[in-house]
Amino acid sequence: MVTHEQTIRIPYDKMKSEFFRILLSIGFTEPKAEKCAEIFTMNCVDGVNSHGINRFPRFVKNTLEGFVKPETVPTMLNSVGSLEQWNGNLGPGPLNATFATDRAMELARENGIGMVALANTNHWMRGGTYGWQAAKKGFVFICWTNTCPNMPAWGATDPRIGNNPFVIAVPYQNEAIVLDFAMSQYSYGKMESLRDAGSKLSYPGGFNKQGQITTDPGEILESWRVLPVGYWKGAGLSLLLDILATILSGGLSTHQIHSCSSEYSVSQVFIAINIKTLYNFPAIDNSINQIIEDLHKSNPENPSSKIRYPGENVLQTRKANLKNGIPVNSAAWERLMNL
Repeated sequence: MVTHEQTIRIPYDKMKSEFFRILLSIGFTEPKAEKCAEIFTMNCVDGVNSHGINRFPRFVKNTLEGFVKPETVPTMLNSVGSLEQWNGNLGPGPLNATFATDRAMELARENGIGMVALANTNHWMRGGTYGWQAAKKGFVFICWTNTCPNMPAWGATDPRIGNNPFVIAVPYQNEAIVLDFAMSQYSYGKMESLRDAGSKLSYPGGFNKQGQITTDPGEILESWRVLPVGYWKGAGLSLLLDILATILSGGLSTHQIHSCSSEYSVSQVFIAINIKTLYNFPAIDNSINQIIEDLHKSNPENPSSKIRYPGENVLQTRKANLKNGIPVNSAAWERLMNL
């Protein structure tokens, strides 16, 4: 019997086929199972197991309990110029988000900018997925989602705001610069992964039940007192992202999304900008190159490290994992095989 501490490497095709097999068994059609399996697998390829193999059992559970409805697709509620409002009909979050991203890009091709606000949808897993999706096709992309109440307002002890993930993506050298972060210093998925691995946080991520700031992910998961990024600034940004997602989509706000175990019927916003319509488009690549070159000239605190732009490390991780196999916790793989 393998121990929980062991890491094994699984080939991309093998992992995807297991996701696909399970999704078919719980009511997904082949095309939907194929796309959803690809998203979960690519999250792992990019080193984000917290929103891939580690999150997948919960996704299956939520589907079996009826919170995720694999048979549904989004329906339009309203369309005004480059702005559209859609009902996600509680469909699979990753598939709804992929659809909304594609639709925002279609609107941007027609109008220069496109926005899709999506109500009544489900957890989109890794928000960066949709940033990469759009930026690789040449669009600047901004998206965010609200969540269940899982973070206290600044100065409070009880969770009433969400850690509301936020994504900004920019095309760069046939790839992308992608900033993907939650409003908490560490996402809950990241803390769960570190707790299960017996690791500490690199920096304080929240408070324990005694109100002491801590690097122990288990203590923070127990207290539900995560630390907002930028302290009061992150808490304020979280509130505004929730307000905007609610009013633009016409969906539920964080305080109305009661259950964090299922976390369904969330509200999301997707904005695509067609930079090819800008007068300075021919000079954009050079501008970005100069900015990144200057960033790379930074003096690192640790001489053996390199200063990277958001998403740069993902490219290296992706290449290595596609070549050598995806590193996963053996216990997580065993759980997947038993689903």
